[in-house]
Amino acid sequence: MQASSVIFENAAYSLDMSAGRPSKFPRSVFGERLFSARLQIGFSQIQLAEKLGVTQQTYAGWERKTTAIKPEYICRLSEILRISTDFLLGHENDNRRNGSGPIGKARQTFEKVSQLPRHQQQKILEVVEALVERNSNGHKQAA
Repeated sequence: MQASSVIFENAAYSLDMSAGRPSKFPRSVFGERLFSARLQIGFSQIQLAEKLGVTQQTYAGWERKTTAIKPEYICRLSEILRISTDFLLGHENDNRRNGSGPIGKARQTFEKVSQLPRHQQQKILEVVEALVERNSNGHKQAA
């Protein structure tokens, strides 16, 4: 039997759709804090999983399910996400380390960008990274 594909040309696509499929599990306090911190720095689950040396499925489980996690991963998450382990574990409300001060306009804008579909985020990041690279090369030449 041969597989066939079906394409719905009139299907509506909304930019408000969230990335990925909805979860069957509500997030735990730990999972919610982990999810929120990951969005604040603009990482995908895959990017963060690669930095930790785990699979995306393992990482997704940490955000979505109540599961055991090795202490060394909690410490690494704290370092990568720039949040305290106390915040991550639900022992404090302020997720900022070292009193990082008010959120600037650029950070607020990138938080909004993190809500866009992944392909649009990638286009924006390409432009920003090119500008940053060009600026940093200009400072090196002037020095």
